[in-house]
Amino acid sequence: MASADVPLLFLDVDGPLIPFGGPPPGGHRTYPGPGSGPDGNPLLARVDPALGPRLLGLPCTLVWATTWLEDANDCLSPRLSLPRLPVVDWPVADEDGPEHPGDPHGLHWKTRPLLARVGGRPFVWVDDEITPADRRWVDAHSPARALLHRVDPQRGLGEADFTAIETWLHAA
Repeated sequence: MASADVPLLFLDVDGPLIPFGGPPPGGHRTYPGPGSGPDGNPLLARVDPALGPRLLGLPCTLVWATTWLEDANDCLSPRLSLPRLPVVDWPVADEDGPEHPGDPHGLHWKTRPLLARVGGRPFVWVDDEITPADRRWVDAHSPARALLHRVDPQRGLGEADFTAIETWLHAA
């Protein structure tokens, strides 16, 4: 499959990789990397390092789609055993907010920039803030197949999420 045919997978951090419900009882294995010390980000303890190999096993190109920007590569990629990933560079919001004039109510501010980034490639967007408005907008504007997959932010990315994503990726 040519690289232009390989789907992109846009990955959010807060909610999907850092569940708001916290780590499982007993936590995850520890990692002596950036942010894990006493001055580090305490939310990183919620990241399950086993997600990295699962993500790398998907037949797609992973891209950070998070407000963490390059910090995702610095803090999360080593913890998840991921290489440095491309990062979506979000447009700067003006004083009226990140929404585009004329966007339907409920359209997430990430939706339009992500669709501009895909360049006609099929893509998966994994986020905890995806709404029906985002799905309708992408259905109406994307020339390629797209899966907008909402993750439960209390649990984070789990087995059912991977099953849905893998099924979509293999259904080309």
